[in-house]
Amino acid sequence: MLGASARASAAGPSLRTQIVLWGTLTLVIAGVLLAALRAPGPGGEASLPVHGVVPDFTLTERSGRVVDADALRGRIWVGNFIFTQCPGMCPGLSARMATLQQRLRADGAGADVRLISFSVDPGQDTPAVLREYADRFGADPEQWLFLTGARDAVYRLVSDGFKLSVAEVPAEARANAPEPITHSDRFVLVDPELRIRGYYHGTDPESVAQLLTDIERVRREPSG
Repeated sequence: MLGASARASAAGPSLRTQIVLWGTLTLVIAGVLLAALRAPGPGGEASLPVHGVVPDFTLTERSGRVVDADALRGRIWVGNFIFTQCPGMCPGLSARMATLQQRLRADGAGADVRLISFSVDPGQDTPAVLREYADRFGADPEQWLFLTGARDAVYRLVSDGFKLSVAEVPAEARANAPEPITHSDRFVLVDPELRIRGYYHGTDPESVAQLLTDIERVRREPSG
C-alpha cells in the first residue's frame, strides 16, 4: 500500500507546485508580450505603442471649412482640448502649443505635422470666436487648426475616441468650481493612420519635450 507521500506523488504535482509553475509561465508570457511591444523598429529603436484609433468625426474649423478625420489621414498631428472662456489652464496649454508650432518649424517639420485644438465649449466657441482666440497665439491657419461643432459630437470624440475626460460643471456648483468645464490637459500624438501613439501633459515642459522626440520617431517610421 502506498504511503501518503507516495500517493500524493502518484496523483501529480502538489497545489503549491502547480501555483509556482503557473506563476512562472505567466511571467514568461508577460515578458514575451512586453518584449514584442517594445521590439526595435527598422531604425533600431523601440516603436511607440498604439493606444487606439481616432474615430470618424466631422467638425468646423475657425475658417468655416469642414474638417473630418479623413482630411487628417496621411499626416502626423497633435490634438489638445481648450475653450476660449477658460480661466485656468487653457491659455497655458495654447501658449505651449504655440511654442510647439515654433519648434516644429525650426526642426523642419512644420509642413509635415498639424496641430489641432478642439473646443470643449462649442456652444460659445463659434468659428469667429475661435479665430480671435487663435490670433492671440499666432496660430498658423495652415498648420494649427481650431475645431468646433455639435456638443454631443465633440464630447463623444473626446471621451470615446481619445479616451479622455470632459464634463460640464453643474450650474449650481459653478460658483465654487475653478472652471465651468473640466477637461484633460493632455496633448495627443496621432500618426498618419489615425492611430493614437502617445499622451503628454501639456502643462509639463518635460512631457512636451518628449512629445517632440516622439513626433520625430513617428516621422521616421516606414509609411504603409
